[in-house]
Amino acid sequence: MTPTMATAAEPAPAPSTPQSPPGLDERITRALVGAAVGDALGGPVEGWTPEQITERHGGRVTGIVGPWHGENWRTARPIAPYHKGDGHVTDDTLMTHALVRVYDRVRDHLDAYAVADHLVPDLLSPRWIPELEAEALPLQRIFLAEKWIVARLHYGHVDPREAGAGNIVNCGAAMYMAPVGLVNAGHPEAAYAEALEIAAPHQSSYGREAAGVFAAAVAAACHPGATPDAVIDAALALAKDGTRSAIEEVCEVASHHDDFEAALAPLRAAVEPFDTVGPVYRSPSLGARRPSRLHAIEELPIALGMLLVGGGDYRRTVLGSVNYGRDCDSIATMSGAIAGALGSEVPADWAATVAEASRLDLHAPARTLARVAREVFARDLERRRSHEEAFAALAGTR
Repeated sequence: MTPTMATAAEPAPAPSTPQSPPGLDERITRALVGAAVGDALGGPVEGWTPEQITERHGGRVTGIVGPWHGENWRTARPIAPYHKGDGHVTDDTLMTHALVRVYDRVRDHLDAYAVADHLVPDLLSPRWIPELEAEALPLQRIFLAEKWIVARLHYGHVDPREAGAGNIVNCGAAMYMAPVGLVNAGHPEAAYAEALEIAAPHQSSYGREAAGVFAAAVAAACHPGATPDAVIDAALALAKDGTRSAIEEVCEVASHHDDFEAALAPLRAAVEPFDTVGPVYRSPSLGARRPSRLHAIEELPIALGMLLVGGGDYRRTVLGSVNYGRDCDSIATMSGAIAGALGSEVPADWAATVAEASRLDLHAPARTLARVAREVFARDLERRRSHEEAFAALAGTR
């Protein structure tokens, strides 16, 4: 089963030239394809340390690799029964594509009720799940923090604007917010506000904050002439509490590195005071994932740090994210989306392998979202003009 979000006959965006910077369609394509490829590269080494990754693969990961436990992936714990590796995307991409489908249905800005009305039913609809190599409900693949959405909204009938309270605080909402930044391309403040609203049924505290800041970073990256430094500035202008502090500390360290190998340990040291999971990723501390104004998820600051280390180049940024280990599929999803939104090209061979292995059309969601983004922008213009006319009449300025 291959999802079809747009007809195959639609042409792909024309490639950019040195005289022609990437336009909206191409940035959306590179961001969404870049997120999926980063996810697939990081999946097989998720949860391990940089040292363990080097030992397992005889050096740093430089492309798509197979499962950590080789042919024993079906039974080896803690990975079984998921086929992580060989170009398979994980729940990060499944959720990202699901959110694109919600935009396709609503064709306007989204709110918490759109999550209840459209995202939850999508998670209960059978689809091809690459890691299970079978058609199944996305609900059967997503992590407990994402299952929370269905439990609270579908079964508990909780107010969508409040449903995220009480969930474990993690990167679950942030990992799929790239579409929000792309719909609000060039307007990080709007992306931040919309992502906070969409994340309300899913997350609270610094998990929700990270969703807003990541969407803002993607929106900022879409701005013509944007640089990695400009993306960081936009993120810091909006980020609050521990999330802001973590990004500041990590990016200050990252600014002194241009090689991810040398940056791996310093970046981890910089984010560690804000990370509640603790030193052993698969054995979280007793204080892990609880609400706090002092802490932050690890994934977003590291993704932004690797963006700086890689100079915005997709390959360097994503490989740094992957070899960092820990929750590196989500880190590479985020950094890959931002690098792609900046206009950096995703290696075509990586994208082709991931699309074939995952049995997904990685370009169709981008075509869909590009159309939706244009429609939403047109609606925003109409709403703005109506507001201007009303305000001018009230203020007596026309």
